Amino acid sequence: MSTLQLRAADGNEFPAYVAKPQGDTRPRGAIVVVHEAFGLTSHIRRVTEQYAAQGYVAVAPDLFDRLEKGVDLAYDESGLAQGMAYIGQLDDTAVLADLNAAIDASLHVGRVGMVGFCWGGRETYLACCRTNIAAGVVYYGGGITGLLGDTPRCPVLFHFGEKDTYISAADVAAIRKAYPQGRYQLYPAGHGFNCPDRSDFDAANAHLAFDRSIEFFREHVG
Repeated sequence: MSTLQLRAADGNEFPAYVAKPQGDTRPRGAIVVVHEAFGLTSHIRRVTEQYAAQGYVAVAPDLFDRLEKGVDLAYDESGLAQGMAYIGQLDDTAVLADLNAAIDASLHVGRVGMVGFCWGGRETYLACCRTNIAAGVVYYGGGITGLLGDTPRCPVLFHFGEKDTYISAADVAAIRKAYPQGRYQLYPAGHGFNCPDRSDFDAANAHLAFDRSIEFFREHVG
């Protein structure tokens, strides 16, 4: 594991957490990991390491670095409020510039996929519509209903919790209607079920969703 300094097309310089497969095995490709509203937390770093263990070069850009260095917020209401305040100061153009920098830095190992959680799921959907990634996996992405005027250019797998109090069944239905080509998986779980640091963590469904994500990336990235 290491930190990589990236430079976006607009000149922004920012760090990314990078994990690589062990040994001399050639990587299957790369996965860009997009964090939640809580910043580049230990959970997101662990996810990055999970994907490296599956044979991918995994890169988690710090998308809040434009605003403040080293944002790592607690998974509570105060942390969420702080995170939403950061998100309110970022526009899609800036976020896409940083995501493209992470994508470009990863292309040397092959195809690039992206996985995002919560707010990062929204940004992953946006990247599927506007960048050259090979595939995207969206975990409980909030705010996607505001992006349905855009259509993904690559395959997308969606994970949603049926007990999610932030993303309604109507929201999921609207996404399905606008993008029926997507692959949709529903779980008897709440929002943030993949994160051990959140009250809605569900180990069994997190494991199942990860297995499905790996299968999806094997199919579309390598």
